[in-house]
Amino acid sequence: MSIPKQDGFFMPAEYAPHHGTILVWPERPGSWGNDPTPARKAFAEIITHLAKHEAVYVLVSATTKATAQQMLPHTVHLLEIHTDDAWARDIAPTFVIDSTGAVRGIDWAFNAWGGAVDGLYTDYQNDDAAASSICRALQIPCYDAHPFVLEGGAIHSDGEGTLLVTEACLLSKGRNPHMTKAQITQQLCRYLGAEKVIWLPHGIYQDETNEHIDNVCAFVAPAEVVLAWCDDESDPQYAMSTADLQVLEQSTDARGRTLKIHKLPVPKHSVCITEEDLQGYSFAEGEAVRVLGERLAASYVNFYFANDCLLVPQFGGENRASDAQACRILQEVAPDRQVIPIDAREILLGGGNIHCITQQIPKGVF
Repeated sequence: MSIPKQDGFFMPAEYAPHHGTILVWPERPGSWGNDPTPARKAFAEIITHLAKHEAVYVLVSATTKATAQQMLPHTVHLLEIHTDDAWARDIAPTFVIDSTGAVRGIDWAFNAWGGAVDGLYTDYQNDDAAASSICRALQIPCYDAHPFVLEGGAIHSDGEGTLLVTEACLLSKGRNPHMTKAQITQQLCRYLGAEKVIWLPHGIYQDETNEHIDNVCAFVAPAEVVLAWCDDESDPQYAMSTADLQVLEQSTDARGRTLKIHKLPVPKHSVCITEEDLQGYSFAEGEAVRVLGERLAASYVNFYFANDCLLVPQFGGENRASDAQACRILQEVAPDRQVIPIDAREILLGGGNIHCITQQIPKGVF
């Protein structure tokens, strides 16, 4: 089997032009409740915005296809591919391109963010099979990276040879415990066409993915990142973000450039599970459960670049001022994009946010 880097393929930046975006229509009761309608409305708002800018592909099951057809724009492409949950970022292929614009996918091993060690559910075979099924449906050639465990939310690329990851996630015991940090670095570079990996120590506090990079730090331009930030020294996130900042300040990218760092404050008020939230869930055996008062991993870094726009999570309530501040900062960072605020608390209740439910297909030939 050939390897993407050997074949001249690399992972482009998310802010590079897209062909489209992949999502999965939500239905799992342990993530979206017995009545997934509120979550579906949030997904539908995101999909409606995306459909104005690029192609959109939504995975559905036989039982959810009808509601997707009712709630989504007619231009959306529905793919009947059964999954265990709706985290397209982590179960859809990671797409790579070459200098001619050819597009290929990568099918990583998926084990529900930790497998037998600390995975969030025990039955994830459909999710693990989703990437190869998507590539077949779209007729995109696909590299099989099994048994290497990786999720799309665990990597960010600048498209110019540099990757961002977190040690908390990629060195977790439930991913690839037989591999050293150096070996994981080599594997990432071989499959994603990179030359350098910047390892941040931490993600967002209470992030049940073992602290994915896409919730804490993201490239917004070559040699330019946003970092989730916290000024409250009593908050656990303060020490985590401070440690990440120290690494970023001391790092250069694959081309030797120092990084411009924009601090993007986390919501001032923690977003927590309420009694009302708990009433709607039904958890399967072996599935991670929600508890009253649980702090969710709310972060504005979990935004999504689409063609000509930037979708930004909003949490509402006491965090309206924080929501507005995040949009102002991101508009300054991406002045050529339309910043679109999205009420995303219903997505956060599932365990992730806008970036977690989207996976970009780069513009190219396939």
